[in-house]
Amino acid sequence: MSVPVVSPPRVEHLREPRGIGTARPRLSWVTATTRPGWLQAAYQVELDGDLRWTSGRVDGSAQLLVPWGAGDLQSRARVRVRVRVWGVDGSASEWSEATELETGLLSAAEWRARFVTASWEEPAGPSRPAVRFSGELRLPSAPVRARLYSTALGVYTATVNGAAVGADVLAPGWTSYAHRLLYQTYDVTDLLRAGSNELALVVADGWYRGRIGGEGNLDVYGPRSAALAQLEVTCEDGSTHELCTDDSWSAGTGPVREADLYDGESYDARLGWTVAGAAALLTEAPSLDVLAAPQSPPVRRTAELAVQKVITTRAGKTVLDFGQNLAGRARFTAQGPAGCEVAFRHGEVLEHGELCTRTLRTAKATDRYTFAGGGPETWEPSFTVHGFRYVEVSGWPGQLDPAAFTAVVVHCDLRRTGEFSCSDPLVDRLHQNIVWSMRGNVVSIPTDCPQRDERLGWTGDLQVFAPTAAFLFDSTGFLTSWLTDLAHDQRADGGVPFIVPDPPVERVRPPLAAAAWGDAAVLVPWDAYRASGDAGLLEAQYESMTAWVGLVAGLMGESHLWDSGFQFGDWLDPTAPPDKPAEARCDPYLAATAYAHHAARVLAGVAQVLGKEEDAGHWAGHAEAVRVAFQREYLRPGGLSSSDAQTAYALALTMDLVPEAARNGAAARLAALVLEAGHTIATGFMGTPRIAQALSSTGHEATAFRLLMQTESPSWLHPVTRGATTIWERWDALLPDGTVNGDGMTSFNHYALGAVGEWLHTYVGGLSAVEPGYRRSRITPHPGGGLTWATTRLDTPYGLLGCSWSVEGAHVSVAVDVPAGTTAELVLPGTAESRELGSGRIEVEYEVTADVARQWAAR
Repeated sequence: MSVPVVSPPRVEHLREPRGIGTARPRLSWVTATTRPGWLQAAYQVELDGDLRWTSGRVDGSAQLLVPWGAGDLQSRARVRVRVRVWGVDGSASEWSEATELETGLLSAAEWRARFVTASWEEPAGPSRPAVRFSGELRLPSAPVRARLYSTALGVYTATVNGAAVGADVLAPGWTSYAHRLLYQTYDVTDLLRAGSNELALVVADGWYRGRIGGEGNLDVYGPRSAALAQLEVTCEDGSTHELCTDDSWSAGTGPVREADLYDGESYDARLGWTVAGAAALLTEAPSLDVLAAPQSPPVRRTAELAVQKVITTRAGKTVLDFGQNLAGRARFTAQGPAGCEVAFRHGEVLEHGELCTRTLRTAKATDRYTFAGGGPETWEPSFTVHGFRYVEVSGWPGQLDPAAFTAVVVHCDLRRTGEFSCSDPLVDRLHQNIVWSMRGNVVSIPTDCPQRDERLGWTGDLQVFAPTAAFLFDSTGFLTSWLTDLAHDQRADGGVPFIVPDPPVERVRPPLAAAAWGDAAVLVPWDAYRASGDAGLLEAQYESMTAWVGLVAGLMGESHLWDSGFQFGDWLDPTAPPDKPAEARCDPYLAATAYAHHAARVLAGVAQVLGKEEDAGHWAGHAEAVRVAFQREYLRPGGLSSSDAQTAYALALTMDLVPEAARNGAAARLAALVLEAGHTIATGFMGTPRIAQALSSTGHEATAFRLLMQTESPSWLHPVTRGATTIWERWDALLPDGTVNGDGMTSFNHYALGAVGEWLHTYVGGLSAVEPGYRRSRITPHPGGGLTWATTRLDTPYGLLGCSWSVEGAHVSVAVDVPAGTTAELVLPGTAESRELGSGRIEVEYEVTADVARQWAAR
């Protein structure tokens, strides 16, 4: 591939740019070539379709989120975009394949549909029946173009003439509904025909008015579900037609007798959809101004898993084991007599051989199906999702065939970008568990867990996990969507809710200022920017960032210490009692002040990127004042900390709070504390993501590897030895005798403590960004812990960046891939040698000293 080949251009952060919500979308592309050191010298963009335009040859290396150079797009515009490039070496590509983008409805004035709801009084809930809304449209000839713009207050599915529309699940997803309600754009041309056509939307409670949180909250965003749909059709004869939800539509109920995200779905296949009356216009409908196009990929079915084992418990229960903890639903195909009801109860683990449901708290997590009879029937719930590995089946007709069941994995359809594998099967499984925990907690929003009566967008969980998330999956659009809601739900004084979206629940709210949790407003956009190179995200969130850091600055006052008020602290320190998860060895105010310094310093960097020099100077000065105050209050001679805890040292070392002359002393004390703990984990949410980095960056890499390779509890690998397939909320979630530890806070799918993934990627694997978006990278792999090989790969915005290394005795092999249009620095492990690399592949083999080889081999 000596001639450069350009990928079809990408539109914003969208995998499928249909129904986009901007008139001036940014474009990105990837160039592939075998020419070593290839760099882009110029590009040309060409548009065809509803807008015709060419940029001409534009000199420069820009290929990531290139600003729209043509005129504004109008609503419903369809445009084909293609790109070609020239290299600094004089090479030239052919035109790329075209990407077809299409705008949605770009203003509220484009909507002629109105929200419709049931015209009868619905049950009080929870777990109410779904409502079906239907309308009819007659077409004089076959359609040549048809678009459905639709959404709901609740979650919905749509059909045209009985055929499913799209592949989305639980649309429109969860957002801060008072500010932003997403709508979907579907191409339904092939589902329509000349003559009579029916469009139907089935709506269930979902996040809008279903259960949210463990307090039994219902109708949080509104008392009634509703549908909104606008079908626009152009026919062969040139005529145009429209079908919009209004009070001429019909409404009714049918087989979905109960539907709730927490409790499950009940479906009676004997029942058809009946019309109970006309639909009614929703009198207190949201303003159409809140309608917005998605910024993130939708929730979809992303994988299917077969039953691995059928278990008959001591109590005589039949339990299906799918072999993997996941977020999703179970689907079956079977035949049963009419009226036979089957129940499917979901759980993450077995406790003493029986399905454990205590960890679900009040969530029933049970689906029920009543057979219609007469032939094979296939069913999968549509309006719920569960966190599970095991399904207890009761009422099954006849002999159960495990081949009849499939676990359907459900989450946002994020593109996988990062991979890591290594020679140690336990570490390899740990990384797989990290991936699966992320998959289980990106169902519309980033959640803490997918199984119990919570499933909320806890800001602290995402804050610590965001760097790992941004490596594993193309998360920028997903994080952008969530951060948009964070800014909407942020308080006027800058306070950041502990959960986002923040449901408007009428209860006494705790103080909305807690370190690490509120700092998500600053650190998550920064992590997304580092991974994607999207400075526009920083611009969009800048007001939110400054409001948060300004609030904290005001709370600290002239002391520049955050030494009062509520803090979560080093949440879930292993020594914390089960009922007091905030009790930790690390002083919570030391940790809060450390985070205050870190957030202010990052904000100064954001201001610098955005060209806000005065702001950058202000926040840098504030950060330095906090640093000085931290050292005065919390540091002792020789780098020792007033709070002699691993987290205290990990935060201070990784947040640049220890003077250079004292770093060795602080690092030595941290290493000593890890040794005293027997190389087991002694940190919670704040310290765990940073402990390995703090050790390995200060000359204690052998200690970091021993911490990683530890299998005794508490440790990263202990759950793996117990059969974990996801990351646990607690290190000892499953006790040695098989008892689940605690009731209220024991999730077996919680990604926060999997934030060690960042260290595996950047330290063991060696891949890190020097410039945002990996325009320039640093490749510094580190063998150790007895590992004999590791492979790390990342599909960056510029293409594949990879590093594979292997060690056999003193012999080392390193292979590196650098994307076209980028550069990298390679530091060969066990040497002081550094190499400047252009794009292409390089393979190096060499010998290290016997001492280095022995250190790497030690576990």
